Amino acid sequence: MDAISDPAAESVVIMSSSQIGKSESILNMVGYHIDHDPAPIMVVMPTERDAETWSKDRFSPMARDTPCLQGKIADPRSRDGNNKILHKRFPGGHLTIVGANAPSGLASRPIRLLLCDEVDRYPFSAGAEGDPVNLAKKRTVTFWNRKIVLVSTPTNKGASRIEAAFEESDQRRFWVPCPTCGHKQILTWGQVKWDKDENGGHRPETASYHCADCDAPWKDETRWGAISKGRWIAEAPFDGTAGFHLNEIYSPWVRLEAMAKAFLSARAGGDETMKTFVNTSLGETWMESGEAPDWQRLQGLREDWRAGTVPAGGLFLTAGADVQKDRIEVDVWAWGRGLQSWLIDHIVIEGGPGDQACWQKLTDLLGRTWAHASGTPMTIARLAIDTGYETAAVYAWARQVGFGQVAPVKGLEGFNRASPVTGPTFVDATIAGKRLRRGARLWTIATSTFKAETYRFLRLDPPETSPRDEEKFPPGFLHLPGWVDAEWLKQLTAEQLVTVKNKRGFAKLEWQKLRERNEALDCRVYARAATWILGADRWSDARWEELAAQFAVSEAKGAASAGGTQSVRKAQVRRVARSTYMG
Repeated sequence: MDAISDPAAESVVIMSSSQIGKSESILNMVGYHIDHDPAPIMVVMPTERDAETWSKDRFSPMARDTPCLQGKIADPRSRDGNNKILHKRFPGGHLTIVGANAPSGLASRPIRLLLCDEVDRYPFSAGAEGDPVNLAKKRTVTFWNRKIVLVSTPTNKGASRIEAAFEESDQRRFWVPCPTCGHKQILTWGQVKWDKDENGGHRPETASYHCADCDAPWKDETRWGAISKGRWIAEAPFDGTAGFHLNEIYSPWVRLEAMAKAFLSARAGGDETMKTFVNTSLGETWMESGEAPDWQRLQGLREDWRAGTVPAGGLFLTAGADVQKDRIEVDVWAWGRGLQSWLIDHIVIEGGPGDQACWQKLTDLLGRTWAHASGTPMTIARLAIDTGYETAAVYAWARQVGFGQVAPVKGLEGFNRASPVTGPTFVDATIAGKRLRRGARLWTIATSTFKAETYRFLRLDPPETSPRDEEKFPPGFLHLPGWVDAEWLKQLTAEQLVTVKNKRGFAKLEWQKLRERNEALDCRVYARAATWILGADRWSDARWEELAAQFAVSEAKGAASAGGTQSVRKAQVRRVARSTYMG
């Protein structure tokens, strides 16, 4: 906060873990300028909904309960328009609160104090206007005494806005003296240690911080006392941008026992939960493993189930379609709890987008059924089709068959900060030679996010127990059928994630091909995007139970254990399974 009010610092960057007080700093700076230094202020949140929530739950209580602010902002019940949810006036200035996904709000008026919260959750682009942070910064160019504040927990290395901004700053870190030996140090997770019992079990309640020099243990009260005597030290020259980094070890609200429990839980949950711990507790970027899985290892992990059937764990189907010059390739995937997935079918429709018969076969595929293990026939809940080649033809076909079952998608490089899938947005379509405004609905997907996730799932090991049970597989496990050939496996592992440097010398993650053909990987990404569009990533346990009940999965298991077949025979005469929340 001192740096934000320092005239020498034009920009301030805060990269930290959660529960450090960075959002409170933004509130304090808004209140300070309203009271002492009125100016046009803009607070940018990741979405418009976040902006409304911040205004109602954080700013309004502060303005109401802080004596020096009372009377400076109009009563919210007044009708003069000076105190709206997202725009508030005060003597000498105004406060505008916007979402990074709203280009009109970002480009509306000149701003002297710009406060951007959780910038790594911002979308790639604010509509068609470009990067929302740069768009907001342009609002400050007319002020000689402007102030730009960027605040966030980091995300993926090479794709994190806050990491890139921190590397351009003077990179200040907080050094703490040891109460025992006086050695000054940055508090790191590697120095947090705890005991184990006689059976090797972890005892997180014994966690303490150990000095990097004398190894003296600090309990929570000692640690907090030592932190109060610390100071910021910059690692790079100051050039107008002050940068700060903190992790959760510095937080006065977090005990090391809680951090140790969170770490052990994250480590047991795999890469996805460990990534959350690294980002939100350590305040560090997560490095995605970019090495392509070994396709020969995958060949040895293939499983045997009848071709064209869906195993009991698969509860709904999605498909990904990749449009090529002379064909359309489609992969059909089944999905279950924990996002386990099974490759059900691989279809190549010859002819290409210029052949009407090719589109008719793709239309017929939407009505085709695959038999579930319970006997229930299943159809594709959502098919995502790439619009990168022959865009007009894809839009025309999607409009003809309806957007309820088909999702045209467009891939963007980079790891999305807000969501791996955004949309739909209405785009123009050419139908029968006529341009139809807003004639198609387009979804935008961050292909890098789903490629990294797919490779992470492919590295998971199956359970050692036999026979195999879906419940014993780790979440996200990717099941491959025995009929899949080596060529398809090579296509699935045809890319790798590499780190390249841009013209300014900063690291950037980029996917590069190892082989020319990668249709299997693309189709997998599109089918995964279709799963996201359906909402499966956000379904509650109750919804999964409702879906499982359609296939009488629990009844079939009970009958099998009792040696009966009544539930299975009953399921075989049920109607085609469709869920009301699949669109």
